Amino acid sequence: MRLRMIVASLALAVTSVAAAPAGAGPAPGAWTDPEPAATPAAPAVPGCDPIAGDECLLPFPNDWFTEAARTPTGRRVSLAPEAMPENAAGRPVDPAQWNAADGFSPGSMLLVHLPGLDLAASGAAPVTDIGWSLRRDAPIVIVDTRTGERWPYWAELDANAADPARQALIVRPAKNFREGHRYAVALRNLKNATGEDLPTSSVFARLLGDRLPPGDPLAARQHALRRTLGDLARAGVVADGLQLAWEFTVASEKGIAGPVLAMRDQTLRALRGRSPEFTVTSVTDLAPEQDRHVAREVAGEIEVPNYLDKPGGPPGSNLNRSADGLPRPLGDTLRAQYHCVIPRSAFARPAHPSLYGHGLLGRATEVRARNVRAMAGEHNFVFCATKWIGMSDEDVQHVAGVFSDFSRFGTVTDRLQQSLLNFVLLGRAMTAKDGLASHEAFRDAKGRSLLDRKAALAYDGNSQGGIAGGALVAVSPDVRNAVLGVPGMNYSTLLNRSVDFQPFQQLLDRSYPDKLTQQICFALLQMLWDRAEANGYAQHLTADPLPGSPRHRVLLHVAFGDHQVSTVTAEVEARTVGARIHRPAVAEGRNPDVAPYWGIRALPRWSYPGSAIIVWDSGTPAPPTANIPPLGPEYGRDSHEDPRHDPDARTQKAYFLRHGVVVNVCGDAPCTAARAD
Repeated sequence: MRLRMIVASLALAVTSVAAAPAGAGPAPGAWTDPEPAATPAAPAVPGCDPIAGDECLLPFPNDWFTEAARTPTGRRVSLAPEAMPENAAGRPVDPAQWNAADGFSPGSMLLVHLPGLDLAASGAAPVTDIGWSLRRDAPIVIVDTRTGERWPYWAELDANAADPARQALIVRPAKNFREGHRYAVALRNLKNATGEDLPTSSVFARLLGDRLPPGDPLAARQHALRRTLGDLARAGVVADGLQLAWEFTVASEKGIAGPVLAMRDQTLRALRGRSPEFTVTSVTDLAPEQDRHVAREVAGEIEVPNYLDKPGGPPGSNLNRSADGLPRPLGDTLRAQYHCVIPRSAFARPAHPSLYGHGLLGRATEVRARNVRAMAGEHNFVFCATKWIGMSDEDVQHVAGVFSDFSRFGTVTDRLQQSLLNFVLLGRAMTAKDGLASHEAFRDAKGRSLLDRKAALAYDGNSQGGIAGGALVAVSPDVRNAVLGVPGMNYSTLLNRSVDFQPFQQLLDRSYPDKLTQQICFALLQMLWDRAEANGYAQHLTADPLPGSPRHRVLLHVAFGDHQVSTVTAEVEARTVGARIHRPAVAEGRNPDVAPYWGIRALPRWSYPGSAIIVWDSGTPAPPTANIPPLGPEYGRDSHEDPRHDPDARTQKAYFLRHGVVVNVCGDAPCTAARAD
């Protein structure tokens, strides 16, 4: 139902939306000089990497598009306006917000343009065999230059590109890259469909050859490449057949989370342990015959400092940044609406407090959904929700308009960062002595609190609430345990694989019709999305907390065959946060992978005090392995809603939210969920 509403809104929107090199390293020793192909000797556009010929911003991410700076990484992104993707009107994306970053996304997909490439003939690791990426003779190698560690990945050609000449090679990390680390990439022995080696460009061949004189246009690029080659050689990477190599630096903790942490810390210091100001605007008591689970619904507003650059922070606002790039209050307050559901059981004993996060472009009233009410009543939770402003119902038209010019994409992610603060303050209102529990709406007839203030705040969210919820949990000083329902992370991976993206794909095809350009746009957008979704915070979601945050435990509830949130991204998240998995995860033959859930350790048979991923199977077929959505009858019904509606899943969730312990509700069998419909 929610997706149909979004599609209808977008139908209306469619009609209205018409470099400095890195430092040098040792010279390569035994690198051989491949047979060159005829290519230009220098880029045609300033700001492009010479090794990519005419394709600007490739390969990406790439330290050639950075400059030395006094940042935690020692680098700053420096994208040239001339090199940025252009929309159909010929307007390039403004790189200003990207150039504030001190590195690239920890979930960066690696993009290269190699016409004629055949991944099967090359022996590159597919998504169904991630372990293959670490073999000694792998044709694609990624090395952490600080540790010498080989990094796991999968490689795919963009299945959305009808023109093979405009098809991107996409290499996706199987767990997120580490913040602040530099990675070296090597492509070697890649082949076409007949098994012949792809040619190496004349530019790259020159860079591999004798040292170029200082006046040569390629001398600086060769100087940077020699460090990359040295790092690869030290990691034991065999150099025979090298066709391309480059390096990139991942953004730092401060570069990604710094703005939200600055807003959070400044706001909480001003509160001095107190609740934010709040109002109660409506109280609805329900008779048992109206709702057997929920006895009362409460709605109201909390006051939150506005860190956006427009009064009231409407759609289209950016963060109000100071000279140091950090957000500062505009001077007014936002009135963030909240909705709470209070179970009948709370009138017998105070209920456990939990935040709830809604789904794609939704609203806070999703907390009134049938599955949330059942969870509240069955397990004695008070759930309160506010909006993910930036990606809520009030943002649909604006988000659609952004697809005409991605220069404005920061207005989406900046509002999402403000929403993280809104959620933090709602959580503080649920737990502070002078917060919601002090109001009569949250008390029984005898004046006793319906909220258990001794219990640690929990978080439960689904879909978008599982994606943005990862960022919230990482920055929250009050949440301890969280369930991320039908979750994932990294929109640059999610979008092509989701049925929800299809209406937006129509807008994208109008404004940025070239498929290779679209993948570059996805990679760029992820750098801004990182500041407000789990992909940018996964390193700090469990055992390595951000400053001012406690350690957290997270439970990922995955729906096998999910049509909306690709489960492969939940697996990347599980590897990144160190979650364990219930095995057998699915029945024999259900998952097409060579080694299903590679790199994720099994849960013990007993109750486990830690983070975990549980796959709930309700019979939906496995999704496509390519970067396309599961459209068509062969993919069956969407399982996206099923886990949250299953009573056993809710029992497991409830125990985890209270205690941070995974209880086995499936025995020695895979976890199966009843169909929600």
